[in-house]
Amino acid sequence: MSAMSISEVLMRNSGDIEDLSSLDHTETVKADSHYLRGTIREGLDDPVTGAIGEDDAKLLRYHGSYLQDDRDIRDERRKQKLEPAYQFMIRVRVPGGVVTPSQWLAMDRMTRDYGSGTLRVTSRQTFQVHCILKENLKNAIASVNACLLDTFATSGDVNRNVLCSSNPMASRNHAVILEWARTLSNHLLPKSNAYHELWLDGERVDPEKECEPLYGKRYLPRKFKIAIAVPPTNDIDVFKEDLGLIAIFDGEKLQGFNLTVGGGLATTHGDRTTYPRLGDLIGFVTPYHVIAAAEHVIGIQRDFGDRVSRRHSRLKYTVDKMGVGAFKEELERRIGFQLDPVRPYAFDRNGDRFGWTRTPDDLWHLCLYLRAGRIANAPDTHHLDGMRAIAEAHDGQFRLTSNQNVIVANISPDNRDRIESIVKQYGLDEYQHAKPVRLDAISCVALPTCGLAMAEAERYLPQILQKIEAILERHGLQDDPILFRISGCPNGCSRPYLGEIALIGRALGRYDLRLGADNRGERLNTVYRENIDELAVLGELDALFARYTGERVHGESFGDFVRRVIPLGNE
Repeated sequence: MSAMSISEVLMRNSGDIEDLSSLDHTETVKADSHYLRGTIREGLDDPVTGAIGEDDAKLLRYHGSYLQDDRDIRDERRKQKLEPAYQFMIRVRVPGGVVTPSQWLAMDRMTRDYGSGTLRVTSRQTFQVHCILKENLKNAIASVNACLLDTFATSGDVNRNVLCSSNPMASRNHAVILEWARTLSNHLLPKSNAYHELWLDGERVDPEKECEPLYGKRYLPRKFKIAIAVPPTNDIDVFKEDLGLIAIFDGEKLQGFNLTVGGGLATTHGDRTTYPRLGDLIGFVTPYHVIAAAEHVIGIQRDFGDRVSRRHSRLKYTVDKMGVGAFKEELERRIGFQLDPVRPYAFDRNGDRFGWTRTPDDLWHLCLYLRAGRIANAPDTHHLDGMRAIAEAHDGQFRLTSNQNVIVANISPDNRDRIESIVKQYGLDEYQHAKPVRLDAISCVALPTCGLAMAEAERYLPQILQKIEAILERHGLQDDPILFRISGCPNGCSRPYLGEIALIGRALGRYDLRLGADNRGERLNTVYRENIDELAVLGELDALFARYTGERVHGESFGDFVRRVIPLGNE
């Protein structure tokens, strides 16, 4: 059977003629948005409130911004009969996580002029800037575009920022996959002119004359994520993606990609119909066919994804509903050929390589540790100033890693000493003395800005790490790499379900303790204790570390040990 064209599929599943009354309200918001315009412009011009309307806030996410408020002072303001302290967060589109020094400096100026005075490197290889007031939002987004970046499609029910491995050991191959990350990201952008009209004073287009040839008027049922990994390093945790691409090289020549489909980590507490899931390997495609494969995977999700319940609307549920075999058959029918068998590969780790690395092209790369990805000035450290000084002295690139760190990449040999001097001057050399559990830890933002947070994460990370490190030292494990991740809610922004040890917030001071993932991103962890406080968490870890010291076999990681000897329930 010949491949069905995107236009034919859209005609068959037209959002214009489908009854939306039984669907989630978000589907109506999208269908009636005039291709992501809504009444955002009018809401931004309203001087009475620091917010915009609820439906427009949903649409604003497609433009790369979230409406938030400072939850620390929410109750105080309510008592004073004041509206919440509304603010906006901006998320930048940085395919592959690579920016130039001039772009870094532009982001530095933007947060100092309009934001919180901090930059945050996210687990999707991009910047977030918080605490932007409504009256500054347009100028802030325009300043991002002025440095040849943008914020478009970093959220919403579309394909989001495309990731790729940052590993400097794959230096020459990195340039190849970076180009593919950029190509896929640009190709899969929504076609609406709304972004340019709202933020860049672009020429207004009649929405009735627009169309979205891939997404349609209702876009996707939920967000969609793509990442590219280069074995043997799985530093972007490729199996968590809706569509994962495992790059297969023969030397420096890209042969193609193994495809994984159906990854996704978000769950809902108390709802066992929601669950984390790793993607399934379904085949191999050549570089020539990878764009078509991505389009049609998205097309299947567009046509078959659940639009009634957003809790069940990610691709992982579509794959499980259809079955992996049927999903693959549908993809092959649409692209018009059978996928090749999966090519051999192996992953050996999923963390970053800290410190200095020299590559065969005689360039240096320095991976710096950034706790929870936060780059800020504080009384005892001036990391924001330090990174600005590096950007002013650097002539290479910066790679934002999926583990919330940054690689100062492509440093010329005659500039290494200067960069190292700046790193030491501004206290950015913590990677030299921090223990492995700290270096590999990942945290979401959580309180006070995330509206979904149930518990602390980023602000709690230093405290809980210090206590875990003390227990590890007591058992002689302080130099063992153990993957720790913490999230303020079960949505999984910090990829907690892939941690050897993970805490997932239930309420203030209370977490689920999950154990048993591997250190290659190929196995999920499992709930060990539910809804416990810090004392209970530390007590459980103390007992487990004692057993690990005495019972592990040679070379056995903590996650593998737990999976071998501790009874863990199936979810």
